[in-house]
Amino acid sequence: MNLPAFVWLMLIPALAAVLAYLVGRIVHGAKAWYLPCVITLMGLMGAWVPFVQTAGALAQGVAEQYTLGSLTLRMDGLGLLLTAVALVLGTLVVIFSGPDLARETGQEKFYAMLPLMISMIIGLACATDLFNMWIWFETMAVTSYLLVAFYRNQPAALEAGFKYLVQSAAGSVLIVTGIAVVFAATGSVNLDLLRQVAKPSAELIAAGALFIVGFGVKTALVPMHTWLPDAHSQAPSGISAMLSGVVIEAGLVVLMRTLGALVAVSSSWSVLLMGFGAVNMLVGNLMALRQKQVKRLLAYSSVAQIGYMLLGLGIALYSGQADGAQGGFFHLFNHGLMKGLAFLSAGVLLYSLHTGRGDHRPLLIDELSGAAKRYPLAALALSLAVLGLGGLPPLAGFMSKWQIFSAGFETRNVWLEWLVVFAALNSVLSLAYYMPLINAMYRLEPSARVEGGVNMPKVMGVPLVVLSLAVIALGVWPALMNWLTLPAAQAFLRNLGG
Repeated sequence: MNLPAFVWLMLIPALAAVLAYLVGRIVHGAKAWYLPCVITLMGLMGAWVPFVQTAGALAQGVAEQYTLGSLTLRMDGLGLLLTAVALVLGTLVVIFSGPDLARETGQEKFYAMLPLMISMIIGLACATDLFNMWIWFETMAVTSYLLVAFYRNQPAALEAGFKYLVQSAAGSVLIVTGIAVVFAATGSVNLDLLRQVAKPSAELIAAGALFIVGFGVKTALVPMHTWLPDAHSQAPSGISAMLSGVVIEAGLVVLMRTLGALVAVSSSWSVLLMGFGAVNMLVGNLMALRQKQVKRLLAYSSVAQIGYMLLGLGIALYSGQADGAQGGFFHLFNHGLMKGLAFLSAGVLLYSLHTGRGDHRPLLIDELSGAAKRYPLAALALSLAVLGLGGLPPLAGFMSKWQIFSAGFETRNVWLEWLVVFAALNSVLSLAYYMPLINAMYRLEPSARVEGGVNMPKVMGVPLVVLSLAVIALGVWPALMNWLTLPAAQAFLRNLGG
């Protein structure tokens, strides 16, 4: 079959999902969960081959596009960035989830839904019209609902999944309404054509507002973020990493593509993005300060981190310069790595202290007292992750935030300069809830829970080591990611007609 390499990026994980589910339903036994896990892992690792081919073609300026009937898919720098985040985290999450879910039933569903969700995210990144973008978006959402409620025997998990479903469905209705308004006003839903024909009008401004709210639910824009803490805290730790590191970022990418098609409709989109960014930073940090559960703290941290991406992209939308967009997309990639590391290292501690013994109670900060003495790798990984999220050098989070702040000052706009100062102060504020977490693990005596915990499976340490090294390396050598973040920024500006 003569298909472009990027189409195989979607097909291979989807085929692995089907095979993993069928094998999991047919083969039974105490160790039968290994087969769906291995099939999914091989599928995601196999997807790296077309990824490398696609990245090479884009680097040489070769357009990657595929048309089937009325459906057209196109891979550009922005789609490649989102694909890279999804594949990196997805591959590591499968490795992590093997021992983490070994006691659970229905694992074939987990190992089917995870690669299918990744396939849908890649398709979403390649969509070229609003309607098909919505189809990919909703299919991704369905898989994420099921994964959030994976612990279906736990009432809290079912409640979190239902809350996520209801709020996302409400957002979906707004998106469909926005698409209908755009089609009625312009006669088209094609993103390229919309950039040419969209003119300022009340209808298209209303459609843009509907898109911001509708996609804002999945992106966790305040106040549409209330599903996120419950979903992140009740989902399996690997899925918490995917939700925070990929799914909400996929919503952000789709929102940027949509607003890019309507950029000529209003000059206020950049102000709205930066306004939401400021509110997200403040609300996310303030809500995280009061949390006692580790995963809820990390969930609210994601709300704040989205604010920095919005700030960078809003600056680019305002100034038309690539620096802000490159910084925003660099932070998107770094956030995927850092938050993935944070949730997976917290997941190791959760497994060791609770789920390894069949206990699904949440992990509390007080229970981590002295955890570094018994679980040094998990404690170090969690510390690196939260310090990077807090923006401390020489870690990855510092460098991406620095790029965003520098882009803001380069605009020579007084209001933007004050907004950058506000963002920097919020970064300092975040340390007020990160540092007590680190202090508990390193400075206090081991709690009874730590002393009675089970040993960490060695396989679960592999993703922690890989992500920890990546967080350090990108902090020391941020230029390593220019091949991915610069094309993403250029694609974003092209979407604006720049």
